[in-house]
Order: sequence, then C-alpha cells, then structure tokens
Amino acid sequence: MGAALVVPALLFAAACGSEDSSDSDNGGKGAAVTKVTGAFGKEPKFDVPDDAKASDEPVVKVLSEGDGAKVGKGDQVRLDFAGKTMKDDQDLGSTWAAQAAGGGGRQGAGAVHQQLMGKVGEPNQSLPPDVLDSVEGHTVGSRLLVEGTAGALVGESLNPESGIKKSDGLVWVIDVAGAGKVDPKAELKGESAEPRDGMPEIEIPAGKAAKITIPDGADAPKELEEQVLIKGKGAEVEAGQGLVAQYTGYAWEDGKKFDASWDNAGAATFQIGTGSVVEGWDKALVGKKVGDRVLLVIPPDLGYGKSKGHELEKKTLVFVVDILGTV
Repeated sequence: MGAALVVPALLFAAACGSEDSSDSDNGGKGAAVTKVTGAFGKEPKFDVPDDAKASDEPVVKVLSEGDGAKVGKGDQVRLDFAGKTMKDDQDLGSTWAAQAAGGGGRQGAGAVHQQLMGKVGEPNQSLPPDVLDSVEGHTVGSRLLVEGTAGALVGESLNPESGIKKSDGLVWVIDVAGAGKVDPKAELKGESAEPRDGMPEIEIPAGKAAKITIPDGADAPKELEEQVLIKGKGAEVEAGQGLVAQYTGYAWEDGKKFDASWDNAGAATFQIGTGSVVEGWDKALVGKKVGDRVLLVIPPDLGYGKSKGHELEKKTLVFVVDILGTV
C-alpha cells in the first residue's frame, strides 16, 4: 500500500545496519560543525565550514525543541528530513526536495507533502539506523541536527558504489512531525452497520482478516463508493497525518483477498492525503474519524490503474479499513 522515499545516493549496500555507536546531545563527545538555518517545517539550509571535520562518533544537536510527546523506542514516527555530504554537498535525500519537484502530495504546493514513516529501532531504507533512532528521547515538534562520518552513521552497510568513503562527513536535519505507539493487535469494538444494497458483504472475525463477499453477478462500480459501518468518536483524520489502521483488501473481479494487515505484522501506519497510498484511500479517509470502520470500493483509476504491469492494475479494490488512530 505505502510508497517509500528512496535515498538518491544509494547510500546503503544492503539491509540497513550500522556499527555500535553512542549518542551525544548538544555536543557530548563531539560538537556539531554544520550551521543550519530555517524554521521547523521548512526546508533547511546547510552551511559547512571549509575546514570542517566530522566527528568519528554520531553527534545529535537539538536545533529547536518541540512541545509534543517524547518519542520512545518502538514508536512509529513521521518525519521530514534532508541530508547532505559535508564535503561536496551531495544529496542524501530530502522530503522537501520531493515536494518542490511536484511529487508526494495531492493538496497543492506548500501544503501537506509526503513525509517519512518509520519505526524507532527498526531498519528503514531512507535513513541509517543511527540517524532515524536519534529521534528517541526527543519531543514531537523538535528539529534535530545529526552529524558524523559515514563510518559512524552508516557503518558496514555503506555502499561503495555511492562514492562516499567512511571518513566522509554526513549531516542530516530531521523534523519530528509526529510519533506514537502502535498496538499491532488493536481492533475496533462496536456494532457494525449492514452494508447498503449493492455493496459487498463483510464478516469481521476477532483478530483476523475480514472476509469480503462480492455481490453475485454485479458489475463493479465506476465511481468511488464508501460507507461508514462503525461511527467513531475520535478526532477527524487530517491530510498529512499517519493513519493507523487494520485493513483487508479484496479484488471485486475475482473475489480474492490480495492483502490484509492481520496477515502481515498487524496494524499498519500510512501517511494519508499525500499520495503515499492509493488515491481512493486519500479521497475517502481524509476527514473520517478515529474509531470509524469504513467500507471502500475503489475503481482502477483511483487504485493501481496508473501502475503499468501491476497485478491489480485493472482491478476494482474493495477494502474494509478500521481507523485506530493517527500519528
């Protein structure tokens, strides 16, 4: 379902991993040398002195402190980031750059955009573990500077084809936009309404993927169809937030299940309203409430119709989505 931000420098050789390292805040075992300008939420500007030497151990500096919840180990996080090499200003990826290029958002320039969704303590293809995990212990709304040599921050997984040496300095700025704990076994409680005439029938067994039955002999709808089966009492889902959900997806045409959170790692988190998921989710789920159970029928043009060669390219997608929370 989700789309990932990819590091253009091909920084990683394989699955992300790094050497053991320590974390220092506001200097610690090493002092940050990169100067950063720009406010939280805006693309940062880097100024690295010509004679700057990166620390052989990771340096984490708080540039501005947020007033949100403190990030814990295992938390799901939503981040903006920008990374550069210190010597030659080589790009290591940026959520702001993707926005400026016209991608990663459906709400208009300068509004919400695609951010990195990750989990503290788990590998991520867009940031080295020491960089992603540096947000632990800091608060939502904080801007952090993470700096060090490639050997310190990337370690043995540094890709030699990237042209970056272990002695080269790397620097990232990270904005902690959201964070929260996600219970993979969480599920909605409450009386579910019957689907209206013409909509698929559903069964929701406890702790398992939903069973969806397509109406016998019925043609797939040409337009997006949606129905709230359980009305939640939580906050309204906003574009740009990370949506925490249990979901099951079937194809209308063959009545077969193609995906379900329960069959994978349990409750999943996707950024919503930014083009990070199929457009039918963005259109239908922004504005729904935490606690809603939503039945969706999504035509190909709002599903995978633009993904040439995708196994679901010509399929009408049927989802049951339980909105458990937001990040």
